[in-house]
Amino acid sequence: MAGKHILDYLDQTGGKKEFKKIFTLAYEHTLKTLHKEEEDFEVSLSLVSTREIHKLNKQYRKVDRPTDVLTFAFEEADVLPDEPINDLGSILICPVYAEKNAKKYHHPYERELAFLFIHGLLHAFGYDHHRSEQEAEEMFALQNQILNTMPYDFYTDIKAVKKELLEAQSHSISPYSHFKVGAIVTTK
Repeated sequence: MAGKHILDYLDQTGGKKEFKKIFTLAYEHTLKTLHKEEEDFEVSLSLVSTREIHKLNKQYRKVDRPTDVLTFAFEEADVLPDEPINDLGSILICPVYAEKNAKKYHHPYERELAFLFIHGLLHAFGYDHHRSEQEAEEMFALQNQILNTMPYDFYTDIKAVKKELLEAQSHSISPYSHFKVGAIVTTK
């Protein structure tokens, strides 16, 4: 039986595109990978401006610059006996920095957003990459495993696929049925 998984999502940047589907999928897949899908969890996720994340990074981490993601873990996912649901805390992502990272590492923007959210979730569950090299290796390996096994295709350009399918369909030979069919095969 699956637990109750609440994602409080707020885009404070006025973004043009809705990403809740990707974040919800990343959330569910992370819980499944951590074998916590039967427990009840709630997490807040906000997309914030560069100015806001800079202010918070300076205030709480004493780092005077913006960053891509901040996690404010609530008890690092400890179970509180009187609470009906485990509050993981808040994750803040700066889309401007996510976009810069995506360009820098040559991967899709949506993939970077999912990556940052997974990174934040792992922090909420107590994983850390600042305390020791061994913990960093463990956390980074786990976040890559989660991201790389997500049931979502970040790379396929659907418009290009449709164009190729129509092109393949135009070359169909169907003298009897007159039902033109096109097919293509795509691989990584």
